[in-house]
Amino acid sequence: MRAIAISELGAAPVPMRLPVMEPGPGEALVRLFAAGLNPADWKIADGMLKDSVPYSFPLILGLDGAGVVDATGPGARFPVGEQVFGRFFGVPRGQGTYAEYTIASADDAVVPMPEGMLYTEAAALPTAGMTALTAVEEAGIEKGSDAKVLVVGATGGVGQPTVRLAASRGADVLATARPDAAGRMRELGAADVVDYGEGELVELVRAARPDGLDAIIDLVSDRGEVERLAGLLRPGGVYVSTVWAVNPDSLDAQNVRGVNLDYTPTPELLEHVVALVADGAMEITIEAEVSLEEAPAAIARSRSGGARGKTVIRP
Repeated sequence: MRAIAISELGAAPVPMRLPVMEPGPGEALVRLFAAGLNPADWKIADGMLKDSVPYSFPLILGLDGAGVVDATGPGARFPVGEQVFGRFFGVPRGQGTYAEYTIASADDAVVPMPEGMLYTEAAALPTAGMTALTAVEEAGIEKGSDAKVLVVGATGGVGQPTVRLAASRGADVLATARPDAAGRMRELGAADVVDYGEGELVELVRAARPDGLDAIIDLVSDRGEVERLAGLLRPGGVYVSTVWAVNPDSLDAQNVRGVNLDYTPTPELLEHVVALVADGAMEITIEAEVSLEEAPAAIARSRSGGARGKTVIRP
């Protein structure tokens, strides 16, 4: 089968021809029709998980995908022919979703596709949707909230569903975005947009919300920027970082709760995301669709930042 894989940690991802996997007990072989690109994909390739899970090479990149069950092992959750999507975690086996086939194991966050959902939509949803939902809930933004919330990195694949979900729950959302994406932020429900290219972000946000913030959901900032932005939070506020840039002890000294976002993807969590999308409370934007052979170039663009939504790979 065709795949995009690495031969060792830190190697450039390249097209490879690899054998199709055989499903074992509790597993399903899925013929993929779309895969979602996430920054976590290339971070894993760089060795992000090397101290916590074993790696197997060649390692096919990719976590998110959508397709049809082609074969099953004994006790598999899905029948042959079932359309499924979700977050597949096959790093220890070298199996990812940038390929024509992958394996859904018994504990993967993989579920049946809702009727009418496109493969591209399904592949773009899992990691972005589950991360956005968990971040909003960690920030304490419940339905009916009137919290003042800053979303940093709002235009990316996770940022856009975060803005939409927080706004749908009633929050007063301030989103960071360049002028070309400001209209989209307002469509998603942001009350105001800050152009981070116009000056120091802390001062721009302070001018927009002089009374302070209740929560910050930050998808991009390093530790130094986090420390500066945390000063905008009111006492008792919460700072959520999806890139693990928070020093909880430092923020605690400011009477602010710091959260480095961590969660376990599960079928139940993904089903919750599906329900939010169906209700219009969450929205995923697809910025680009690329072929499998174009995936390495798409990864390079992801590394450079500035995403305006999700990139989907079509095997």
